[in-house]
Amino acid sequence: MNFFAKTGPLAVMLALASAPGLAHVNLETPQAPVGARYKGVLRVTHGCAGSPTIRVRVRIPDGFIGVKPMPKAGWTLETVRKADGMTADPTRAHASNRVSEIVWSGGPLPGDWYDEFVFIGAIDAGLSAGATLYFPVVQDCETGTERWDEIPTGGEARRLKSPAPGLELTAPASAHRHHH
Repeated sequence: MNFFAKTGPLAVMLALASAPGLAHVNLETPQAPVGARYKGVLRVTHGCAGSPTIRVRVRIPDGFIGVKPMPKAGWTLETVRKADGMTADPTRAHASNRVSEIVWSGGPLPGDWYDEFVFIGAIDAGLSAGATLYFPVVQDCETGTERWDEIPTGGEARRLKSPAPGLELTAPASAHRHHH
């Protein structure tokens, strides 16, 4: 007999509801090395109080570069670009017109289904290991909006009601020096 049949639907719902991070929009892979390419997979696991999701907007933080979102069947994809004043340095010309926001709109994604919204990019090599990049998300539904945009200041991350998905930066792979 399987878990679902043995425990009953209420126990299954409670088990799912108590799983960490399930009630939020989060990143599938919450850590990546500085300077590395990164595939961001945003998981949307519920609607707005049961209302289907029709738009997902993610703000791309400074330091996450070369962004390319993945299109989704049934959704319209758009990117918002912003100049960030780095054009004076020709080696960083890519940063002068960077993607600052990705918007997927369409669906609808019913509240009891989940889906993933995917993008790739790179973590700027000038960032420090131990830092966290936050990707604030606004989830618009047929009725209502959920904002996953709270960024912790200090050690309050556990207490945030609507935390922004965070990417913790680890030491670059090249930090492991080989001795000859």
